[in-house]
Amino acid sequence: MLTRSFLVALFGGLTVVAAHPLAERDQASLKPSSPVSNVKGLSFNRFVDIWLENVDFTTAAMDPSLSKLAEKGLLLNNYWAITHPSEPNYCASAGGDDFGMDNDEVNKVPANVSTIADLFDTKKIAWGEYMEGMPSTGFQEEKYPETGADNYVRKHNPLVLFNSVVDDKKRLSQIKNFDSFYDDLHNQKLPQYMFITPNMTNDGHDTDITFAGSWTNKFLSDLMENEYFMKDTLVLLTFDESGNYTNVNRVYSFLVGGALPDHLKGKKDDTFYTHYSVIASLSANWGLPSLGRWDCGANLLSFLAEKTGYVNWDVDTSNAYLNETHPGPLSVGEYSEYTPIWPAPLTSDDIKCSAGNGILDIVKETWKDTKPTYNYTAPLPYDSKSGNNVGIKYSRTLANGDVEHGETQ
Repeated sequence: MLTRSFLVALFGGLTVVAAHPLAERDQASLKPSSPVSNVKGLSFNRFVDIWLENVDFTTAAMDPSLSKLAEKGLLLNNYWAITHPSEPNYCASAGGDDFGMDNDEVNKVPANVSTIADLFDTKKIAWGEYMEGMPSTGFQEEKYPETGADNYVRKHNPLVLFNSVVDDKKRLSQIKNFDSFYDDLHNQKLPQYMFITPNMTNDGHDTDITFAGSWTNKFLSDLMENEYFMKDTLVLLTFDESGNYTNVNRVYSFLVGGALPDHLKGKKDDTFYTHYSVIASLSANWGLPSLGRWDCGANLLSFLAEKTGYVNWDVDTSNAYLNETHPGPLSVGEYSEYTPIWPAPLTSDDIKCSAGNGILDIVKETWKDTKPTYNYTAPLPYDSKSGNNVGIKYSRTLANGDVEHGETQ
């Protein structure tokens, strides 16, 4: 039997593990599953990630519907997307890297690359995705409907990009549509982690911020009146990316929910965060390991960091844009032939990640004979060879008074 680590060694990292996608007939007949769990978290017991589309921070901040919601929670004033266009940001949210993706094509990440699903499975934490407009459970095609205006698009679905998820019927059955969301809500069978993607109209992609803000206000306001949904729940509303490729990639984001400490409601948090901070915070909250990628050095949600004793980095963003993807195997633009090797993650537990729980065992096993491709302990992604995000300084003051400095170079 060929193990995942053997395949990595055999192909020198250029590993596209043989995929066995479900036949179209099986996909169409796949029934939704709704596993539940009750694993106690440090700061929250349920996390809900909701993404809107392609709007600059200042534009979103002026929308009355979104600002009204933000006043009920904590505004994350310094939250950044990873790159452009949309799909690499969604990919990064599940895999801890965008793997050089600089496009919105039908990308597939090989099965030897782990995701947040692997993290959750270490403690049997139930997870699920809810995709508005997706025609059937586990749907894997590029969009729906096939012709006419888009409703659902694959590029906005994080976990369906990964072979380690779609090649597993059980996992695939947890990628569902909004009918399943309301069924699970009614039956009190919501998972502890969920990613929610509105359709191309409601997320603002094919409309505007006014439309998206109004939809979000209605969708969330109803849920915030639901005791079951809100109990011990933390909801993040954010955007995949800003709308301007030449400007900084800072995106409007806020937290609401029953798990948000009362003293933070109506306030703002200036801590530097990225989409990778969500993975790191999920790991810290539930005592989960790291993927060993850019989640390793990412800042934690500030109130969670206080509980763990981790000291977040202060990042000097005066020279930051985060609007370009570093080279990788999924590059099709100027870096398409730059480096076909799949980036190797950290595998040593001697390196302390922000979540504080070491590296996922299957990551250590799969990539044990490789050297990490990047300095994943930095609080933001960068690449020295291409110059992407190089020259950004960061520092922090530890509890004993020592000051640490770093720079992406």
